[in-house]
Amino acid sequence: MPKMISSLSLSAALLFSAEAQEPTLPRMELATDKACYLPGEMVHLTASGTPPSALFIRYRHGAQILAEVPYAEVVKAGRWSWRPPRRDFQGYLVEVYTRSAECELVVATIAVDVSSDWRRFPRYGFVADFDDGGDPAAKRTRIAEEMAFLNRCHINGVQFQDWQWKHHYPAPLDAKGQLMPAYRDVSNRWVKAEHVRHYIELQHRYGMKSIFYNLCFGSWKGATEDGVQEAWALYARPKDGERYQDFHGLPSSWQSNIYLLDPGNADWQRYLCDRNDEVYRLFDFDGYQIDQLGSRGPRYDATGREVHLPRAYASFIKAVKKRRPEKRLIMNAVSGYGAAEIIGTGKLDFCYNEVWGNGNGYGGTSEAAFANLYEIIKRNDSLSRHRLPTVFAAYLNYDKADHGGRGDKLLNAPGVLLTDAVMFALGGSHLELGDHMLSREYFPAAPLAMSPQLREAIVHYYDFLTAYQNWLRGTTSRHAFTPRISTTSVDVQLTAWPPKADAITAFAKQVGPRQQVVHLLNFLGTNDLSWRDVDGTRPEPRLVRQLPLQLESAARVIRVWAASPDLRGGAPELLPFTQRSGVVSVTLPALHYWTMLVLELAPAR
Repeated sequence: MPKMISSLSLSAALLFSAEAQEPTLPRMELATDKACYLPGEMVHLTASGTPPSALFIRYRHGAQILAEVPYAEVVKAGRWSWRPPRRDFQGYLVEVYTRSAECELVVATIAVDVSSDWRRFPRYGFVADFDDGGDPAAKRTRIAEEMAFLNRCHINGVQFQDWQWKHHYPAPLDAKGQLMPAYRDVSNRWVKAEHVRHYIELQHRYGMKSIFYNLCFGSWKGATEDGVQEAWALYARPKDGERYQDFHGLPSSWQSNIYLLDPGNADWQRYLCDRNDEVYRLFDFDGYQIDQLGSRGPRYDATGREVHLPRAYASFIKAVKKRRPEKRLIMNAVSGYGAAEIIGTGKLDFCYNEVWGNGNGYGGTSEAAFANLYEIIKRNDSLSRHRLPTVFAAYLNYDKADHGGRGDKLLNAPGVLLTDAVMFALGGSHLELGDHMLSREYFPAAPLAMSPQLREAIVHYYDFLTAYQNWLRGTTSRHAFTPRISTTSVDVQLTAWPPKADAITAFAKQVGPRQQVVHLLNFLGTNDLSWRDVDGTRPEPRLVRQLPLQLESAARVIRVWAASPDLRGGAPELLPFTQRSGVVSVTLPALHYWTMLVLELAPAR
């Protein structure tokens, strides 16, 4: 078989590496018409750029080749179609490649997701800017460009942040009950209703879900004028002094602080459900992203009774789902607060954890530690009986963003890629992509941008997350195990999970009865074991080539393959190996940030 190498414009994350010496070909880019497809639905693909001669197209599920066809036979004017197998909840990789007697060169790749429901493999994005600055046509063009990029990254659900009018009255209705075409949000930004609708229209065209954001217990000053009752308020009781309505303070230039209400109050629940019905009447949203504010200490209702907020959140979720059972719900468990009660409702599409840098992580680790990410997934798996995947809302380069970028105004690519590598390898996903990449919890803020190199690399990461979703996310933490793995390389330290400074970390799962998956995550050259990379200073890990590995496996191994979002556009590569006395010896061609190694096992006798 010819050796497989890649051009792919120096192959994703290797764009950052001076060590990369991959051969190059004319640049090609692929696109699909949707972020996800129903079983039996046709996939329409396009190719742009200058194709080299003698191209072929290959369709894969993992390392399995489903079909191969000459490029010229099916592609006309840069367009062609493919009908994947009808099986639901599957990921595929489409490769465009050229070959000679000596080698294969992967020219371009793209993933395809066949899933009837986004809940199985959520890839969550966001939008947060709905003004046009007086130029509606230019805004529509930007919306089209933003949604095309999210579609290229296979984002299958989009959260609308700070789209609403008032928190207690989200639908922008005037005194006559008519939709206001333009209104100001809490920060006094203009929102144009036509752009909210246009975002939704394009997202649905791409097969994405459109989810509106709002707190479960927020109101503005003067809310009583809109029918909110003082009896619904949530109170704090200081050690000295009289009680006061709890609130979340906002800048004085904004329209209001956020004054909190008891989310378990049945009258408040009915009031907000009425307001949500107005939202659904005016906008074709698919569901509601529910937010909270984390642990706030003892809080009380208007009668002086202490409110158990996590139980109140569960009550709120059930009331909202009962009112509109066809609509999707997600709720934020801020730093894990209320996770047991929130997930225990059984009413959510997936688990959603906003994580910070506090010392209250699970498993004896800080919340900011890479190790805590796995502990969150493990806890969510347990609480959901291994039914719900986990999405992280996690903001990188936070201090760099807070100081305006300190010169370059760019997100630190090594920090982003290593964090995504860990989250994806563990079976989670990351809310980060929208009209910009997130670095703050206030989604409209965009102090840092992606470099062109990071933007290209992130596409390969989301291709990888999608193409290999059955290996990454179709399993849960109960199938994880500690691999017995070593290397004879003298300049590499190889350890099992959790990560250690200046080492390669191995995290392993059993996928079905016949596949063992070992994720190799590269922490060489860093002693920072926090996913936050707060100052944007994480260095690029040292590229390792031809890494000899020895893995213990009692079962008979019949095939070994590897794939990486950093190399060959994620295309898999079959690896020669030996197995003697229960030890599999194999050489990993390369490891930059992350490589997935798969051992396929013989059927049990």
